[in-house]
Amino acid sequence: MIQSLEEFKVYNLAIILGEEVWKLVAAWNYFERDTIGKQLVRAVDSVAANLSEGLGRYHFKETKNFAYYSRGSLFETKTWLVKAHERNLLTELKFELLTKDLDVIGKMLNSYIKSIGINASNP
Repeated sequence: MIQSLEEFKVYNLAIILGEEVWKLVAAWNYFERDTIGKQLVRAVDSVAANLSEGLGRYHFKETKNFAYYSRGSLFETKTWLVKAHERNLLTELKFELLTKDLDVIGKMLNSYIKSIGINASNP
């Protein structure tokens, strides 16, 4: 049972990924940052934000709903990464590394979602 954000592994990985994407986008030119960059940063930041909001709700149904929103943001993040790669804003290596990170987070997120509600006291 997760009691705090500090012990919430998938949340912490999502935070790290968000910071990595932020640094990447910050180096882009204005047009790229203003268009695809803003969308990408918002999507990746929503992964962790929705997890933390759900954990703070203290009710397993709401917690699960916010975990689903987080998963949706994860998928949106992947779409923006694909677009950035297609538009030559990411190297092949960077794209592969970020995609692998998304896959790891996605698997952890799916396991977390499956665990919610098994025990009604598990937020």
